[in-house]
Formats: sequence, C-alpha cells, structure tokens
Amino acid sequence: MDFQLPQNNTDNSNRAAPEETNIIGLSAQPYPDGYRLRVNLEITPFQVRPYIEVILRDADGDEVASTNFVEPMSWKLEFTMHIRGELHNPYALSARLYYPDGPAQEPFIYTFNVEPPAASSDAA
Repeated sequence: MDFQLPQNNTDNSNRAAPEETNIIGLSAQPYPDGYRLRVNLEITPFQVRPYIEVILRDADGDEVASTNFVEPMSWKLEFTMHIRGELHNPYALSARLYYPDGPAQEPFIYTFNVEPPAASSDAA
C-alpha cells in the first residue's frame, strides 16, 4: 500500500483548493464474519485538510455505524467499521466531506449487501 502523505509532495499546484476538494472513491468489503467492513475512501489531493463524516445505514435507514475524520493527513483512507445489530440488507454507506468554515459536499453514497456468516459445522 502506498501512503500519499501531503508533506511528501511539496508541489501545491497539484492539490485542490477547499471548494474543489471532493470524494472520488468510496467502497466497502464485508469481512467473512459478516459484522465488520473494510472501507476505502479516496479524496482529491488537498491544500487544506477537510473533515469527513461517514455513516452506515441499514435497509430501514437506521444508523448502524458512524465515524468522523478531523483533518486527515492522507487523501487515501482505509478503516474498519463494525455493524451493530442483526444484518438488514441492503446497506448504504455515505461519506460527506466538508470544512467547518467553508464549503460542504453532498454525501457520496455506496450501496451493498452483507452476507451472513456461514454456520459453523463443528459438533461439540
């Protein structure tokens, strides 16, 4: 995995101003246990570090997980989210990029299903 830390690149001409900073990729891969997700989020290289709000909702629209990033150092983020409660497909993962005193972006949404874990065949 390559880390793209802002301090590794001193050329600010390739970085977006706050009004041009956007989420360009969002995906989620369920872990085999059916209750954790590997989330990948990519944003445009930025001049000013943004805030990011990530919310996972089930089929009823209930929030089952959430997290916030305050001024992330990198524009490629990978993290794990834990699904609370019983599985209720489909899930919608939304990510919103914003600046507290500046522009905000509409949420970027990724929809997917989570397969329940396979039943254990071990007999006691």
